[in-house]
This record gives sequence, C-alpha cells and structure tokens, in this order.
Amino acid sequence: MNNPQTGLLNMRYEIRHAIVEYGADRILDDINFEIHDKEKIAIVGRNGCGKTTLLKLIAGDLHMANLDSDETCGIFMAGRQEIGFLRQISFTDGDITVEEEIKKVFSDIFTCEARMKEIEEALHHTQDAKLLSEYDFLQKKMEAMEGYHWRRNMEIMFQQFGFPLEDLQRPIGSFSGGQQTKIAFIKLLLSKPDIMLLDEPTNHLDLPTIEWLEGYLKKYDKSVVIVSHDRLFLDRIIDVTYEIEYHHIKRYNGNYSAFMRQKEENLEKQEKDYEEQQKEIKRLTEWIEKWKNTPTKVAAARSKQMAIEHMVLIEKPRHFDTKTFKANFTPRIESYSNVITAKDLSIGYDTVLSTLSFRLMKGERLAIIGENGKGKSTLLKTLVGLLPPLGGEFTFGQNVEWGYFDQQKAVVNDADPEQSVLDNFWECYPDMLREQVRSALGSFLFSGEEVEKKMGQLSGGEKVRLALCKMFQTKPNLLILDEPTNHMDMAGKEALEKMLVNYGGTVLFVSHDRYFIQQIATGILEFGKEEIRQYPLDYTSYLEKKAAADAEEAAMEAAKKQAAKAAPTLEDVFDKKTYYNPGKIRSRLEKQLEKYNRQLEESEQKCQELQLQLVDPALSTDFEKLMDIQKQLDEEEKNQESLLERILETETELEYS
Repeated sequence: MNNPQTGLLNMRYEIRHAIVEYGADRILDDINFEIHDKEKIAIVGRNGCGKTTLLKLIAGDLHMANLDSDETCGIFMAGRQEIGFLRQISFTDGDITVEEEIKKVFSDIFTCEARMKEIEEALHHTQDAKLLSEYDFLQKKMEAMEGYHWRRNMEIMFQQFGFPLEDLQRPIGSFSGGQQTKIAFIKLLLSKPDIMLLDEPTNHLDLPTIEWLEGYLKKYDKSVVIVSHDRLFLDRIIDVTYEIEYHHIKRYNGNYSAFMRQKEENLEKQEKDYEEQQKEIKRLTEWIEKWKNTPTKVAAARSKQMAIEHMVLIEKPRHFDTKTFKANFTPRIESYSNVITAKDLSIGYDTVLSTLSFRLMKGERLAIIGENGKGKSTLLKTLVGLLPPLGGEFTFGQNVEWGYFDQQKAVVNDADPEQSVLDNFWECYPDMLREQVRSALGSFLFSGEEVEKKMGQLSGGEKVRLALCKMFQTKPNLLILDEPTNHMDMAGKEALEKMLVNYGGTVLFVSHDRYFIQQIATGILEFGKEEIRQYPLDYTSYLEKKAAADAEEAAMEAAKKQAAKAAPTLEDVFDKKTYYNPGKIRSRLEKQLEKYNRQLEESEQKCQELQLQLVDPALSTDFEKLMDIQKQLDEEEKNQESLLERILETETELEYS
C-alpha cells in the first residue's frame, strides 16, 4: 500500500480495509486508500459507484461498517489534519453579507491580531521579555498565514469567480443556489485545508475560471482529492488516480489518461494469464482423467491434482463497466441550408447583456463558450422563445424543427417524486404504446425494473438521460443544448459524443467541458470580454489561433519595451582591459546562471520546510525554537533576494553577449 516514491514519512491519511454500507446494500468493500503529502488525487468511476460516498467517509460524514471488527482495518492520520469538504450549501444566516460570511475563514488571523493588540497595550507599561518574544512570534505567524494580505486574497479570489467587488456587501440570501455554491467554494479555497475534498468542482464554472483553478490546484502545497468527470481538468492536475468499480478500489500512478492506459494493459495481461492458466488446468485435468485408474500412474495423477489445487487461481477478467445509452436518431425531416440567422440580436432579462450576430448552417456543430454572465444560456432561452429579444432579430430557416435541453431544468425536475419513470415519459407521449415507451427508455438505460423507479429517486445523471430521451423522441433536426454533460460520467459523455458526431442534423450547444467541445465542435461562438466572435474552426484550431494572436500581441509589447530602453554598449557590459572572447564569455555566463538557479531552487525548498515547521501545532508554545526557525527563514529570504539580483544581472549580460 505504501507509495515507494513518497514513503511513509509523507503519509497524511490512510484508510485500511474499509467497508461502507447503506441500509442492506454494500457500497464500498475492502477499501484501501492513501493520501500522501501534496498529492493531487482523482477518484473516478461510473455514476453511483460510491465516489461521493468515499469523500464523505474521508470527511467524517460517514463511518465504516467494520470499524471495530478488526485491528487491521481503520482510518489513520499523521497528526492533526484539517480536512475541507464542499458540502451541500447550508448558510445558516441569509441576511449577513458575503464579506461577513467569508471572513469566518480568517478567524485565526483575527484572533492573532487581537492578541497582538493586547500585547501592544501591555508593552506601553512594561518591557517584559516574554511578551516581546510572543509578539515577535505572532508577527511571524501572521506572515505565515498571509494575515496581512487576507483582504487582498479574498478580493482577488472573489473576482476570479466572476463576482464584482460590490457583491461582497450583498446579503448572502440574495444570491442564487449556484452563486452560493461558488461562495462556499471560495471559502474552502481561502481556508487552505491540509486535505481538500472537491466533488465536481468545475460544474457551473466558466472556462477562464476552470483554467485559473487548474493552475491554483496544481501549485497548492497540500493534498487535494477530486471527483470529476472533466477529463482535461484531471489530466492537467492529477498525480494519482483511484478507480472504484464493482464496489472495490484500485490505485494507479499518473493522471486520467495514464490510468486508462494502465487499465487496458492490465486487462490484456489478465486475460492472457487467465487463458493460459485455464489451458493448463484443462490439460492437467484431461491427463488425470485419462490415467487415474492406471496403477503405474496413480502417484503422478495425485501429484497433478495437487498442482491444480495449489494454483493461485487468476480471476476471470471483468471488462470495463461501460454500459451506457445507445440511441441513434435520424431527424424526422431535413432542414434547408440556413438554420439560424441572427443580426444585431440583443439578449438579456431587463437589461442587455450582449448584442451579437451569427449564422448557423445545416450540419454544423457550433459550441458557445466564454465567461459566465455574458449571456450564453440567455441566448439559447431567447432562441427557443423563453425570453423575448431586447433588440435586433433572428430567424430560423425553412423546415427547422428544434429540440431544447436545459440541464438546470432537467436536474431540478418538478415532476411528482412518486411518479415512475415510465409514467413520466408516457405523460409526454400518450399516443405511444407501452412497448414503444419501454424501448425508447431502454435505449437510455432505463430497462427492466428501472422504468418503475420513482422520479424522486433519480440521480442527476439519470435525470439528464431521461430529459435527453424525451428530447430525441421528437426527432428534431436542430439540437439546442445547454450544458448537456453536467452530471454525466465518462462513459455517458463518450456515448453522447458519438451520438452527436453521427447525428444527421445541426447542433448549437453551450459547454464548459473542453474535451467534449474538442470532440464535437466544428465551429466556435466566443463570448469574449469586448466582443462576440464566430470562428469557423474546430476547438483545437481555435486555441491555436488564439495562442498565435496572444503571442503576437506579447511580442509587440516586448518590442515596444525594448525600443524604449537604450541597449548598453560593450564598454558597459565588459571590462575594457579584458580580451573580448564572445564564446568564452557566454559559456561562463551560462554556467554562472545555472549555478544561481540551482542555489535559488535549494533555498526555496528550505524555506518551504521552515514555513511548515512554523505552523506545526507541536511547536506552538516553544517560542525559542520558533524564533530560531524564523531567523533561519529570514536569512534564506535575504539569500533569495541576493540570488535573484545576480540572476537578473547574468541574464542581462547574456542578452548582450
């Protein structure tokens, strides 16, 4: 179970041989799970396999069914580990402002500040050495907690999640459920727990925020455990992947793509080993049957029987749990070439959010991307008539029949919770025969007894499947989809991708799932900061075009800065009396720069170790030890400043050598 690369010393948290049950059902069986220092861990598996259950077990919301049954099972932590988990939102007081709610995260900082003020007051009357020592320690603790910058950190993160600063003064109860989820997420990130648990963190975030979150989590200097179906997100962050399948869990080193490669390789090897063992068992059994009654062969037959009995049997491989919906729909009729034409179309509720012009042609799959709050979903609602246009115009082409999927409406379903899936579908299509209804539902994985499942029992992924099933039943030639992959597992997303690629009609969709966009889109409608632009490119080509434009802009800025400063002369850079040998000088400078960078890296590593010691609870009252650690930290920081100056000077010399 131990990770040979990180070792026991870095173990933060461990679960051994856990069983988790819900009523009479066993959800997780014989679970072994480890979290090492700074690991970024993904938990993957089909919807309903127990991923969120495992997060709740780690957070302490659930308990093992076999907790006291055996000394070899249990949950173990290295010291005190602060565990942060984004639970269902339950802000107790909706009348307080967002700022007041977020400031709860900084209670330790405010306690530290209050004690410092008490000591300042006391020092007006006495110069007690212990008070001075404690005050100095508290100052260093404030620096370690970034206590002097808490407001700046709060405001930066608040804006990064798409909120204007003035929203900090709004009552928290005035925000929507999705916005409150974001506020809770901000609180979790600012609290900086030792182990951060995230369940589908990219849901409802726009692409810029997802990309920012990737960078933040990758650099986060503690452990993160993530349940997510966003494949690119996992590939860019994760070090270790755990898969839950058939109630059991297995650890794989590497990101999601590495896990998939290893799983396929393991399955191939297991199949090969299983087949070879079965052949050998068959050969030995046939030999025994043939010679068991021959006196001269009795001993040999017994020996071969023992060989079979002592074999470590290889389990017959169970193929990936890839059961998913399979439905290929042909549009009822074909549309003409022009599907949607919009000219100076203004969209919004009471005020205009955006104004845009675009054209959607038959057979295209146009992805709408951009920041939240710009009107992506509002555009779809306007096109299907749920909102009136605030200006301009749009028209559908001849013979266009559209179907609309709204993931928010699909998941927050207002159906009778006691109504069965069968009756709910039949209510929409009363003219269909029972067998036709069962067949339609079966293509979306509602087969057998599943059709009698109550609406109130459906998971988010099941509700999405049911809504898609209803929409496809009309056989439209234009699909208008708002976040269709939210709440879907990996296999579900892949199935939908195949359906849409093979679909004979036209698709207009909003999504923040970059892998899904990459697989589906033939064009991009970008809601940018300044303007809305349509690109007749797939997602990869769009990114390349954007990167080239950004690089060109950066090069122009650099050229302007370079032109603004005069280049130093050779006399400025080199000693006039020294013989000028460009090759020798450049080689010396490169070696010097390499040495300085290596020294800086070593110093940064030492600083990290010292900062961890500063916040160690075991040393919280040992002021002398803490002062010594802080002194070492101050020296290293001065050393880093000196090294950075030398690196900058050397880089300048290299530039003109």
